Amino acid sequence: MGDQLPVDHTTVADIQAFLYREALALDERRFRDWLAMLTDDITYEVPVRVTREAQADWELAPTSRIFDDDRQTLEVRVRRLETDFSWAEQPPSRTRHYVTNVLVDATDLPDEYLVHSNCFIYRSRGDSPTPSFYSLSRKDTVRKEGDGWRLARRWAAFDQSLINAHNLSIFV
Repeated sequence: MGDQLPVDHTTVADIQAFLYREALALDERRFRDWLAMLTDDITYEVPVRVTREAQADWELAPTSRIFDDDRQTLEVRVRRLETDFSWAEQPPSRTRHYVTNVLVDATDLPDEYLVHSNCFIYRSRGDSPTPSFYSLSRKDTVRKEGDGWRLARRWAAFDQSLINAHNLSIFV
């Protein structure tokens, strides 16, 4: 596995609880609360997965992104969801984020940790009988700031290369 520095059990439990609370805020559509869980220098990146032949050098596009956001663009996305002009979310999506396999590694910076996790998202819309399912691998940087934990970086990759949705207006 490499030379990861040990992380105490209390810190691991605190970070896991933070990720679960973050998921709950998204599922309950408390997007302002979710924004408060982000650092001012947040980066939020989801590369495009491509299907390539065996032994290809990459399967995540090196430059194409589904999301490539910072604090400002995330705030714009939330503001839009709060208006009547968020047509992609009329009616609003109902989501359930399942965060699993959380591994916490120390970094060279005090109070900053690299967190690997898996995320499974269930999404339903209106009265459609067909929900969408998304499976992702996530690599987050979580930082202790003042009164609690904050998400400083989210890098996530969908397991599927074809997203089965008319839009992707949710947060991962």
